[in-house]
Amino acid sequence: MTEDLRDRVPHLEKHRHTELGFLQTDLRIPKAVLVGNPNVGKSLVFNAISGLYIDVSNYPGTTVEVEKGKFRGFEVYDTPGIYGVSSFNDEERVARDIILNADIVLNVIDGTHMERDLFLTQHLIDMGKKVTVLLNFMDEVKKHEIRIDIDKLSNFLGVEIIPLIASQKIDLDLMEKAMRSAREGVQRRELHSSLHTMLSMVGSQAEALLVLEGDEVVATRHGIKPAAQRDALYVERRNRVNYILNQVLNDSRPRRRFPDLLGRWTVNPITGIPILIVALYISYLFVGKLVAQDFVGFTEGEIGKNLWEPWIQGLVGELIPLSSWIGTLLVGPYGAVTMTTTYLVFLLLPLVAAFYLTLSVLEDSGYLPRLATMVDRGLSALGLNGRAVIPLILGFGCITSATITTRLLNTEREKTIATAILQFAIPCSAQIAVIVALLAGAGFAPMLIYAAVLLSVLIALGTILNRMLKGSPEPLLLDLPPLRMPKFTNVVRKSFVRSTEFMKEAAAWFFVGALSVAIADLVGLLEFFQKLLIPVTTSWLQLPPEAATAFIMGVVRRDFGAAGLYDMDLAPMQVLVALITITLFVPCIASLMVMMKERGLKEGLTIWGGTWVIAFLVGGIVSQVVL
Repeated sequence: MTEDLRDRVPHLEKHRHTELGFLQTDLRIPKAVLVGNPNVGKSLVFNAISGLYIDVSNYPGTTVEVEKGKFRGFEVYDTPGIYGVSSFNDEERVARDIILNADIVLNVIDGTHMERDLFLTQHLIDMGKKVTVLLNFMDEVKKHEIRIDIDKLSNFLGVEIIPLIASQKIDLDLMEKAMRSAREGVQRRELHSSLHTMLSMVGSQAEALLVLEGDEVVATRHGIKPAAQRDALYVERRNRVNYILNQVLNDSRPRRRFPDLLGRWTVNPITGIPILIVALYISYLFVGKLVAQDFVGFTEGEIGKNLWEPWIQGLVGELIPLSSWIGTLLVGPYGAVTMTTTYLVFLLLPLVAAFYLTLSVLEDSGYLPRLATMVDRGLSALGLNGRAVIPLILGFGCITSATITTRLLNTEREKTIATAILQFAIPCSAQIAVIVALLAGAGFAPMLIYAAVLLSVLIALGTILNRMLKGSPEPLLLDLPPLRMPKFTNVVRKSFVRSTEFMKEAAAWFFVGALSVAIADLVGLLEFFQKLLIPVTTSWLQLPPEAATAFIMGVVRRDFGAAGLYDMDLAPMQVLVALITITLFVPCIASLMVMMKERGLKEGLTIWGGTWVIAFLVGGIVSQVVL
């Protein structure tokens, strides 16, 4: 924060926030923050001005990622896409705190959707922030024959307006000019009158405005009660934006272009459902089959198991006996070096990269919000909104990568529900091949019962968690941007940065997980649990004793457990009971590690322990009914 800003806002020193400390790496360096609605091109601008020097961190107390870079004497932050500065979800809360601590704001808006984007622009101006507006998609503006009087718009807002085509090469000198020319915009006199009393208690115009609008978090920071003027202030702001648009905008865009037509098809149930099925199927084929099965099958099996592990075992064997306890811990069947590297590099890395690549294409094309819109109503009964369709579908490819995708969801409540459903009721691709083969041999009736039981568990679990957890499903508030071709360099760059940062975070978890399994094997815990399960397996589930071994192996890898059942001589209904139990059974060690990293140790272990109970409970009930 610059000296002049501290002088104007001395109250910030008194009310220093722990959240904002995350941003205060060097108070002498001015902070420029990119702010805008979703899908306005902020990431393109950020990538252009920050180069390769990017730090990605989870904002304290959330799983929302914040990217930070440096550009010509400024620290530059990219915020999540928002429609207003408020506290309705994690993304808005994170963006709000970063904006409050910003020296200048670069507000990126879509020139083809000014009626939507200028509401946020006016909100930032009303907060008293120094703002420059980057008017993006000027190529689309020209193509659609939209005429914008930029000089008049600048006069109305009182800030610099810089036309931009972010998908093309960005002039870095122009970006520096945008930062250095940022200034406070035109604010209504009536607003200052409303803020006068609040300013004496808060000290910052931005925070005073948020308190007037009813932001409980900001009000609590200053020990005061939030006001209730949000509706009135929002109506006045919308009316002002509408007035400005009437003065500066002449929209004569043609309405029957094919992308517009396709965009309407994607949200019409008659045409949208087939398009949705195709989009999800293509995503599944890429992530769930090509990468999770074929590519990972090669990298994990051929490179990890056949090349890396024998080589590192030979290297360690020259120094210490492989049969010794330290040799077993390091390079044994569950060794901290062998398993960690195989799982992290040869299994998880391709899955994570494939997911982020798919997500970036869906984001940049404009289809992701349409996909969420199509399934929103159905998922709301489970306490989720339409965004959850991505992790639930990708779970059929790999539960591990699907658990990562729960970051898409807005609230911790939704992330908990989606994670639990994934771990309990979704079979991954590693299991599906064995499950299909076994059910095909068992007959139509077991296949039908299997599908009905899993669907019932999924619905019951979502419904129970929806009622147990505090809060209610977040409404799906999404803008539907025009469909467009994704920009290749942006997709690759976003995927690379996200994948790299995730792998850095996950490495420690996988090392701890592999070491824990290796110790359990070394001291006989795995064998102990196998013997412990035999009475439950034979009496309650009515399966052969060797099925206990399959369940224990499923703790390490789900496909190990499913494959163990494949070699057993089971009756058709025994096949049904075994498959129901192994599907509902605990996630593999890779999924467990990712789940604990994403949801925390307590919640992760609670879900993990719950899968033991539900798997044997439901499997046993089915066994007692059908056998």
